[in-house]
Amino acid sequence: MRETFEMFSGYNAWANERLYDAAAQLSDKDYRADHGAFFKSMHGTLNHLLVADRVWMHRFTGEGPLPTALNAILEDDFNDLRAARAEEDARIIAYVENLTDEDLAGDIRYRTSRPAEMVQPLRYALSHVFNHQTHHRGQAHCLLTKLTGDAPSLDLIVYQRETVCAGSSGA
Repeated sequence: MRETFEMFSGYNAWANERLYDAAAQLSDKDYRADHGAFFKSMHGTLNHLLVADRVWMHRFTGEGPLPTALNAILEDDFNDLRAARAEEDARIIAYVENLTDEDLAGDIRYRTSRPAEMVQPLRYALSHVFNHQTHHRGQAHCLLTKLTGDAPSLDLIVYQRETVCAGSSGA
């Protein structure tokens, strides 16, 4: 089971890097404009992804920054946001690499922002984190397509072919 989550943490970092490479090509005006996405702009969407990961990593580890609003702008400067994203991706990878199958079979206890006390299997919470990233990266991908007519492939199978399955037959 851990092997699957290691793949997802690597994919997450890979997809974020590709997304940031593409977002870096936008004009500041396009990058910050409200394009009707859930978090309005590319800037808002990328910040939200970092916010959510920090919230969940705090729940998982009890450490690190804990944003208080899902629409918080953690970094106003694109390059600072990109550096914070890369740092958080490395943190996620390290966290997953240190999990055991026993950890993944166990529960996590945390408090929501509502507030409510929650208990759920760690593997389900971790699955949510990676799914949430994919969901909002899809919104960012749509913004890139709208603004530029092109966006990089973020398909999991592309990542697998480039990394996990490189050299394997049948991938």
